[in-house]
Amino acid sequence: MRNRKLAREKAEALVAQMSLEEKASQLRYDAPAIKRLGVPAYNWWNEALHGVARAGTATSFPQAIGMAATFDDELIREVGETISKEGRAMHNAYSGEGDRDIYKGLTYWSPNVDIFRDPRWGRGHETYGEDPYLTSRLGVAFVKGLQGEGEDLKVAACAKHFAVHSGPEDLRHEFNAIATKKDMRETYLPSFEALVKEAEVEAVMGAYNRTNGEPCCGSHTLIKGILRGEWEFGGHFVSDCWAIRDFHENHKITKDVKESVALALEAGCDLNCGNSYLHLLNAYEHGLVKEEDITRSAVRLFTTRFLLGLFDGSKYDDIPYTVVESKEHLELAEKVARKSMIMLKNDGLLPLDKDKLGTIGVIGPNANNRASLIGNYHGTSSEYITVLEGIKRYVGDDVRVLYSEGSHLYKDKVEALAFPDDRISEAKIVAKNSDVVILCVGLDATLEGEEGDASNPYDAGDKMDLLLPGSQIRLMEAIVETGTPVVLCLLVGSSIDMSIAKENFGAVLQLWYPGARGGKVAAELIFGEFSPSGKLPITFYEDIAYVPDFTDYSMKGRTYRYLEHKPQYPFGFGLTYGKAEMVLASVEDLDKEAYVTAKAKNVSGIEIDEVVQVYIKSETSKFATIHPKLCGFKRVTLAPGEEKDVKINLDKRTFVVVNDEGEYIVDGNEFKMYVGFSQPSPCSVELMDGVKPLELQVKL
Repeated sequence: MRNRKLAREKAEALVAQMSLEEKASQLRYDAPAIKRLGVPAYNWWNEALHGVARAGTATSFPQAIGMAATFDDELIREVGETISKEGRAMHNAYSGEGDRDIYKGLTYWSPNVDIFRDPRWGRGHETYGEDPYLTSRLGVAFVKGLQGEGEDLKVAACAKHFAVHSGPEDLRHEFNAIATKKDMRETYLPSFEALVKEAEVEAVMGAYNRTNGEPCCGSHTLIKGILRGEWEFGGHFVSDCWAIRDFHENHKITKDVKESVALALEAGCDLNCGNSYLHLLNAYEHGLVKEEDITRSAVRLFTTRFLLGLFDGSKYDDIPYTVVESKEHLELAEKVARKSMIMLKNDGLLPLDKDKLGTIGVIGPNANNRASLIGNYHGTSSEYITVLEGIKRYVGDDVRVLYSEGSHLYKDKVEALAFPDDRISEAKIVAKNSDVVILCVGLDATLEGEEGDASNPYDAGDKMDLLLPGSQIRLMEAIVETGTPVVLCLLVGSSIDMSIAKENFGAVLQLWYPGARGGKVAAELIFGEFSPSGKLPITFYEDIAYVPDFTDYSMKGRTYRYLEHKPQYPFGFGLTYGKAEMVLASVEDLDKEAYVTAKAKNVSGIEIDEVVQVYIKSETSKFATIHPKLCGFKRVTLAPGEEKDVKINLDKRTFVVVNDEGEYIVDGNEFKMYVGFSQPSPCSVELMDGVKPLELQVKL
């Protein structure tokens, strides 16, 4: 258990020795040294979304949305532990060289626990998907892995972006997200609450936008009322980068930077990513800022630094640099990639048998695209293995591999002086000369990502629709014409219209952005070295016309819980090479710590992983979600013919609903619960070849 009280006392004693100017200087993300007090410079800005990012070589894990597809909180905790170990090792080595640059500290601005409510949002692949329960479970696990649970903080995690933030990217600096009390408590806040209360996350970052009229980085409702008041958050609060400047420049709620920093500081924003807090002293001189507020924030920030052992030393100071990209860490990254990949369709084409193949055609703009392996907020790997390279390594000299880029990722041609679609004829030739085609399409972080970071030719990092770029659509249509069997590999971080692939190709694999060496894992999946086991943490919509306006933050018609139309591929869906059955299930101990017991059986001849999923719906409450909501999950490995008992603990809010006032209430005592390997929706059952979850009647 951390001794926050002792760390705070040390922070108070240190800050008491500082002048007003010195205290104010420490509220910047690039805090300068105070040599007379032995305080070294410290840069608070560090990233670790799916591996230590932007700080040099580090183990590269699948992007966050891929980690979410594992439905494995224990595994994600292990990822967090590994990232923090590498982060400590790198910090130890860098500080030993006197290097205190950006991205080399121990305060990581991760994870992103925003809800992926709209498939057009460019930053959705940074999240754990569209479901608040799944997001909270994986977020808590990741934070506990990062921070450790001993007396010292291993590293400090940060829950972002608080709150109600998910696009549009190009409007985020001026946008006011309107969310009802019900949507706030049912969808947008639960993941943050879980990270604060259960994981004791050390930091929370505010969003760029306003929420219900208040700028998130200066919101009395969010910061003072909910975060610090209701949830009793004891860590520090940081603005998103240059978000405070938006108060006066874009939101127009303050007159100038002095008023903006006064609003942010008074609301409880302790640390400024940006340069607005350079004006703190000016605001103080104009009577807008109190010294006691500057002192309060400085104490909070130094409390974190003391918890990290940055002054007194830490038990983690001896972690050697050699753990970075160690064999064990690389194996873990591959393990996560294996569990993240999803088979959306298979008509018997997969797995491939290389002994029965003479020639394989590998085609597509993402077949040999390193950027499609890593997503955004990524680190640097010492080695990258694309799908093309993975296939070549796997088959060796036994099978001929032909390759064509097929098309540019989004432009209408690869070579500037060529005619449009200048690689399609080559792609068709390769397909016609191959026994099977591995077609790799999708996006990368240049097409979906953060505003300002992406070179998106469409719209500031967001997508305009769910279609792949026209160049790739024409490529897919051309390959269909050849008649060669196709395995479609989709490297992407969001919902994409898969109509062409669903109707015309023998197999469809969702690979996400699988990490620097993800191509090796993809090849092993294609050739049956393991059975796919990932599940969709998002809905693949049939048509963007069914999705409400991007700027509408109401949950009506959004995500699987409130969807009003049949999806193309539903949340929680994913196939295996084998088949499992749910033999029996029951709900136990309803009066105390409720849990589900289930018996899963592998009825196939190969080892498989499956995800047991539990969904619930009130039969009587008008406040219940339209469709059953996820309330529990557990991964299980089953040998051929094996039966295994599974116990799944249920969240304390499983049997409550959220009313229009945002209150958690018990409203009726009759529920339907579903236990299986997918949602109970008709679409899920159809895609699972008629396998239905078991249905339980539950009465409190």
